[in-house]
Amino acid sequence: MTTLEIHDLHVDVAQSDTDADPIHILKGVNLAVSSGETHAIMGPNGSGKSTLSYAIAGHPKYQVTQGSITLDGEDVLEMSVDERARAGLFLAMQYPVEVPGVSMSNFLRTAATSVRGEAPKLRHWVKETKEAMTALEIDPSFGERSVNEGFSGGEKKRHEILQLGLLKPRIAILDETDSGLDVDALRVVSEGVNRYKDHEHGGVLLITHYTRILRYIQPDFVHVFVNGRIVESAGPELADELEENGYVRFTSAAAAG
Repeated sequence: MTTLEIHDLHVDVAQSDTDADPIHILKGVNLAVSSGETHAIMGPNGSGKSTLSYAIAGHPKYQVTQGSITLDGEDVLEMSVDERARAGLFLAMQYPVEVPGVSMSNFLRTAATSVRGEAPKLRHWVKETKEAMTALEIDPSFGERSVNEGFSGGEKKRHEILQLGLLKPRIAILDETDSGLDVDALRVVSEGVNRYKDHEHGGVLLITHYTRILRYIQPDFVHVFVNGRIVESAGPELADELEENGYVRFTSAAAAG
């Protein structure tokens, strides 16, 4: 059993103007995600959901000013970005970056070597990659293309889930993986997440605006994120309320408070 535990997390974000003061985004987040659990974090734009994902992953612009993040009791905040990945944390980004000149196949094998501690046997790796790409309906020719270069939004998101399936992390953080996907791509990507959870018994932290992906990926817990903190947590029924009524109840209460 693996547990990612976040306690009283406060995070500032540096502005592009280096002389400007950082913006205080997260204001005391408490959350625990364990193996086999799927947690959906939902909230309006600007509420701090993506800031939470970047803080866990170790993005240098996001400075933790208070609180803790631990993985099975180990201090995540003391780890470098690559150490967090080797420890079993994975972030599927909302806007995956392009890496010109680096082929997908080389990128994936290098990443797997780093995470696993040794290079996968080539014959097994080719078979493993081919099966994973087929399951995600990714054309094999994409393996020779530069990472995400010229990919559509849906293709980039499938590549993120391909990494998830091959790297086999202990805890997966998926930052708006559903954004920009048509119905078919949403189904394929969701099936990839479900395969990961079933095969690896991993924990999933799913950040989203909309409930449509939750029709494919069943959450165990739903958390409403408003103004830099979790304001309510419940089971899947909370997503149904958000689908019907939106965030008004929560944003109004935050404004009044």
